[in-house]
Amino acid sequence: GPAPCAAAMLIGLGRLPVWFSRWRLLSVCVRQWLHGGSSAGGGPPGGAGKGYPQRGKDNYDLSEFPVENIRNFSIIAHVDHGKSTLADRLLEITGAIVKTERNKQVLDKLQVERERGITVKAQTATLFYHHAGRTYLLNLIDTPGHVDFSYEVSRSLSACQGVLLIVDANEGIQAQTVANFFLAFESQLMIIPVINKIDLKHAEPDRVAKQIEKVFDIPKEECIQISAKLGTNVDKVLEKVVEKIPPPRANLSDPLRALVFDSTYDHYRGVIASIALFDGWVQKGDKIMSSYTKKVYEVNEVGILRPDQYPVEKLNAGQVGYLVAGMKEVKEAQIGDTFYLQKQPVEPLAGFKPAKPMVFAGMYPVDQSEYTNLRKAVEKLTLNDSSVTVHRDSSPALGAGWRLGFLGLLHMEVFNQRLEQEYNASVILTAPTVPYKAVLSSSKLIKEYGEEEITILNPCHFPDRLQVKEYLEPVVTGTILTPDDYIGKIISLAQSRRGVQKNMVYIDDHRLMMQYLFPLNEIVVDFYDSLKSLSSGYASFDYEDAGYQVADLIKMDFYLNGKCVEELTTIVHREKAYATGKAIAVRLKETIPQQLFEIAIQAAIGNKIIARETIKAVRKNVLAKCYGGDITRKMKLLKRQAEGKRRMRKIGNVEVPKDAFINVLKRQKDK
Repeated sequence: GPAPCAAAMLIGLGRLPVWFSRWRLLSVCVRQWLHGGSSAGGGPPGGAGKGYPQRGKDNYDLSEFPVENIRNFSIIAHVDHGKSTLADRLLEITGAIVKTERNKQVLDKLQVERERGITVKAQTATLFYHHAGRTYLLNLIDTPGHVDFSYEVSRSLSACQGVLLIVDANEGIQAQTVANFFLAFESQLMIIPVINKIDLKHAEPDRVAKQIEKVFDIPKEECIQISAKLGTNVDKVLEKVVEKIPPPRANLSDPLRALVFDSTYDHYRGVIASIALFDGWVQKGDKIMSSYTKKVYEVNEVGILRPDQYPVEKLNAGQVGYLVAGMKEVKEAQIGDTFYLQKQPVEPLAGFKPAKPMVFAGMYPVDQSEYTNLRKAVEKLTLNDSSVTVHRDSSPALGAGWRLGFLGLLHMEVFNQRLEQEYNASVILTAPTVPYKAVLSSSKLIKEYGEEEITILNPCHFPDRLQVKEYLEPVVTGTILTPDDYIGKIISLAQSRRGVQKNMVYIDDHRLMMQYLFPLNEIVVDFYDSLKSLSSGYASFDYEDAGYQVADLIKMDFYLNGKCVEELTTIVHREKAYATGKAIAVRLKETIPQQLFEIAIQAAIGNKIIARETIKAVRKNVLAKCYGGDITRKMKLLKRQAEGKRRMRKIGNVEVPKDAFINVLKRQKDK
């Protein structure tokens, strides 16, 4: 009958997607088989016929590459000087990806990197390059350019023997260019200067080449002038990499020593470690041991990144790749750890200096029931971003949480954004503070803390003046590069932030480099924004740690209707106490919504109130029904309303909006 036929048709239609997906999978497999196993963008152009390595169904054979044919290098530069664009061109030339117009920042895989247009994570890619009758294995690491991610750069350099230093032909040398140059110089790496964006209308490559010669003492003839966007002269960059950068110092006959320089977490495979092999070799099935945890793991997979993961049979000394060994716990893969074979223990590699956090902030779940999920998310994200430090903390208003240490404010914002995007976690971040120190005078406190000099991460734990000999605040050496048109405004800005000028030199006819000693607290929140707006975006800024100096510091509390809000407590310099207290009170007034009762916002130092703002109550017009009549009738209604408001104020709670904690610290403009 018609009913069974209709049912059979419906069942057939229901199975269509399954048949369709199987047909697609089969067609992909056939296509890969016909093309010798290289999927679109997966293998080198022209297959093995042009001197590229043989690739079977699964693996590239890396045993074809002796150590002298390997080159490991990084791309370093200031923000937006074209590192990721050059990486795209290098990937296209060597056939790692198919050349299309859609190739824009291929290595920037995170959503936050796409949205902000910046590189946050250093990314690795393995390239095969044919030159002068030999095929070379090139390991490229694309690094971030912002000062807040300099730890990523320093870690990447440990796996390299040389760097490409990119400088914008229009902007010239900028602050992070100088900082990255010295990172590479101290690591004794081969530095190849590359002047990018020569296709721009106002590009001045010759002027920039003279700057490079003056500041870095590299002859201007050695600079390669390219346009990464158009691909002009990019092939010369690869030739210089092969000719100038030395091969890694590695020995295949020695026992395995592999350095973990990055790691990510995969829900199905556990921890995926990025490794650089200094000695020996590693393959699937090997039993390896971690020098940090002393645990033994069996290697499930080793491979290279092109830039996606490709498994290989074996990784040899001098090569860079990834390793999966069934590590299920986030804490098992420590960055800087050394892996070695279980039966052949070796001396561990030096590893990395731990990152020194510059900014601390409290992080709490919006709802305490989400605490466990948020803890797991923070653990997984700190595995991928090892420069974040985590300490457990709690607050009377916000409950259990953590005190996190970051390298800067952008780092903090990116970490928060990644938590929301990658782990769907909603958090409250308190106002950022810097780590202060106090030298204690009270013997009772010294006994309690176990040391005379203590570090204060949370302003609420700031000790009283009577118990302290002196307070110390962190200072940084700031480097500002700017056109000389803006010098007056920038000096005024630096002086308003208690900066002390150390040096000023012209690097060419119109640009100069200034060095200042700044208290970290003065520059951490919005100094960079102010500098950019004063200089129409032309000035650049970079800073590095310069220790501590004695300072006259005081703790400032904020009260809402007489209740202290711990999350808003801040530490300020005595000179700026009144101005800061007034400014934050005004900003709180703008941020906190009106209530049915009056709210008094007070800034206090100890018991002394130094600033007050009042948020007026939302009130009903109780006189609307009186069309005249005696004044006593009106006074009675107003008095009754005032009594109700007073009662409400006693029991009413004021909730501070979650974005208020950072907004209140941002200065509207520097007066």
